[in-house]
Amino acid sequence: MRVPLDHGAPGGERVELAVIRLPARGGQRIGSLVLNPGGPGSSGVEYARAARIVVSEEIRERFDVVGFDPRGVGGSAPVECLGDEELDTFFSLDASPDSAAERTDLETGARRFAEGCRRGAGRLLPYLGTVDVARDLELLRQALGDQKLTYLGKSYGTFLGAVYADMFPGRVRALVLDGALDPAASRARLNSDQAVGFEEALRAYAAECLREAGCPFRSRDVDGAVAEVGRLLRRTDERPLPGDGRRPDGRPSPGSGRRTDGRPSPGSGRRTDGRPSPGSGRRTDGRPSPGDGRHRDGRPLPGGGREVTQALATLGLLTPLYDRELWPELTETLRQAFHGDGRMLLHNADQLIGRDEDGTYSNQSEANMAINCVDGTHPADYEREAAASSARAPRFGPSIMWSSLPCAYWPAPATFDSHPLTAHGAPPILVLGTRRDPATPYRWARALAGELESGVLLGFEGDGHTAYFNGSPCVDGAVERYLVTGAAPEDGTVCPGIG
Repeated sequence: MRVPLDHGAPGGERVELAVIRLPARGGQRIGSLVLNPGGPGSSGVEYARAARIVVSEEIRERFDVVGFDPRGVGGSAPVECLGDEELDTFFSLDASPDSAAERTDLETGARRFAEGCRRGAGRLLPYLGTVDVARDLELLRQALGDQKLTYLGKSYGTFLGAVYADMFPGRVRALVLDGALDPAASRARLNSDQAVGFEEALRAYAAECLREAGCPFRSRDVDGAVAEVGRLLRRTDERPLPGDGRRPDGRPSPGSGRRTDGRPSPGSGRRTDGRPSPGSGRRTDGRPSPGDGRHRDGRPLPGGGREVTQALATLGLLTPLYDRELWPELTETLRQAFHGDGRMLLHNADQLIGRDEDGTYSNQSEANMAINCVDGTHPADYEREAAASSARAPRFGPSIMWSSLPCAYWPAPATFDSHPLTAHGAPPILVLGTRRDPATPYRWARALAGELESGVLLGFEGDGHTAYFNGSPCVDGAVERYLVTGAAPEDGTVCPGIG
């Protein structure tokens, strides 16, 4: 689908968006259901391709399942800013600087990232914000032939859905916003709240781990266990772990990369139920990543192992905290790391940042940065905000706050100022929040549901990121009744946990 690059100049340059539609499988078709998996930077095309493990059979029978890659993502005029080796360097930089030298290195890396995006995608950068994507979504609705939009957005996709509803309230049929962002919160507040969410998830994981045989913590209480994680991160700041299965002294680390029960450790980027884990390391345009060991520009990749710096170790811990089903993988990750082996930390980090095993990157991280940098005002004083976030979330606060530093040097202005979205005149909009969601804390869902004039809050008493199609019959039933009939549950309903 071709859309204007600048919606203010519809007769000017156009960009092509990748779109997929999977026709309804039954005879009682209602219309189209447009999906967005979040990110920003994740592929809606690939998400729709995986419809069987994303939405129920009933929904696939009643709706055409539609996905699109937002502008700048995957198959839709993808943003590319740095080469693969440059991205390796950027993601290895200490994202919680505690010395002048580390601060200088981080600032230099952030400037290079922003400058790389200016060189590689300068004409696109001013037009990648969610306001522009919402206008694309309206054009997609028209192209699909639907009088009104039916939509399921997760994580960042909730922000896109809310912006669309605020701009086009009369075109809304049903919107499910699962794992909500609060559009009224500043970027600094979002970063800080998310860091607290991951700290709380770490504590919940530690509490469960300590009740099980084989837990790798030496401490027998939660405070002591999370302190061990903090010490691990500090050690990687002083001396990175090898990512090739060897100790820092060069001797092989214990363990073969297999679980203690003999089953292979995870390497597929998928959950145990077959659904994709966060950050699968595949391109967002659906094309297979190159497997010939070459960079984007055709140069051979260098040999040798990679080191697990503090920044990569932090990413390697965040990844399995997204989903309770990945907690067993976190146990094995920590077991290895406590013995000086950084392989699983590195594997987990690569999943999150979209790095394939051959060293090539998808564009998900570059798109994520490019979209986030124009979607809000970023901290004026990163050092002060990082210190404040550290007080709330000692292990994850600084790194999550500093992660958006390239936005301080961004070559395009913000196109959205944080403010409440009301969607005046829209029909009921269903907002889902998981009580212990680390990435999009429950308070954000409560805030968004309150800001939307027709917002209806559905809570889930569980762990992990997002609620729908995550094993709760209560959540799934309420969502699917709403999508099919438009009838929302009572505002404030809370579904019980599972297991």
